[in-house]
Amino acid sequence: MKEQQLAKAVENKRRRSRLSREIGRHRSIYLLALLPMIYYIIFKYVPIWNAQIAFKDFRAVQGVVGSPWIGFANFKEFFDSFFFWSLIRNTVMYSVGKLLISLPLSIILAIAIYECTRPILRKVVQTLAYLPHFLSWVIMYGILLTLLAPGDGVFNDIVKLFGGTPIDFLSNTKAFPWVVLFSDAWKEMGWSAIIFIAALMGIDVSLFEAAMVEGASSWQRVRYITLPSILPVIVTVLILKLGTILDAGFNQIFMLYSPQVYAVADIIDTWVYRQGLLEFKFGLATAVGLFKGVFGMFLVLFANWISKKATDSALF
Repeated sequence: MKEQQLAKAVENKRRRSRLSREIGRHRSIYLLALLPMIYYIIFKYVPIWNAQIAFKDFRAVQGVVGSPWIGFANFKEFFDSFFFWSLIRNTVMYSVGKLLISLPLSIILAIAIYECTRPILRKVVQTLAYLPHFLSWVIMYGILLTLLAPGDGVFNDIVKLFGGTPIDFLSNTKAFPWVVLFSDAWKEMGWSAIIFIAALMGIDVSLFEAAMVEGASSWQRVRYITLPSILPVIVTVLILKLGTILDAGFNQIFMLYSPQVYAVADIIDTWVYRQGLLEFKFGLATAVGLFKGVFGMFLVLFANWISKKATDSALF
């Protein structure tokens, strides 16, 4: 018995020694990973403790722990709200709409850049496509106002040139959703294409060479080689985006919307901003955030399961 314990202790010591050597050998990688780990611990995991505010009547004077427990009252207030279903409808509409528009456009842009045989043209297109991502929605709002203003906007000048009636795109309930969807695609399409370009770079060039020898056209190479090769990446991006289906883009909507279009513009995050922050209902705001997180988690698990069954490709 003592011999077994001694042997086990020796083996554990060897393992710790090997682990120490491995950590020392790859210390630069661990140091690089240290900052992101600290960030996630401070800003992601530590705040989980404050999620209990969702179940309390939070009072700043009493603090998180001292505030009275009220159970699911905050959740009930959100679910019983007159605006609940319209908020869910608008949020899902914008999230799904952005997904259906931006994802295909990002893939098409990535393939077009990858297939381009002119290096200068490729660099120019890449730069112009990436640039809007680095502009804040405050700047984008100014650009959109210049383009879409009912009085002297570029688009309305064209409409008036052909004898049409100017449209106030940002105050029209029918036009506003399309402004949101396409302005988001314009801003983020180039940035989203980066991951697909990286996936395209990993395709074996010999596959294209063999296809060209067999007489395959450019479209056939894209259809039978390019798209199947990047399918796992597409599935991964799709699953991750489904997890944020209740995040319709607060910054964008907040900058563009106005009371005239609340019926089609108000999403969960903008409602929470008004109710939770402007009216100091922190418990309600936390409850909605917790609801979104749990819903997104289950949606990711479900989408991953469906993907694994349908395509044999999944996130985990």
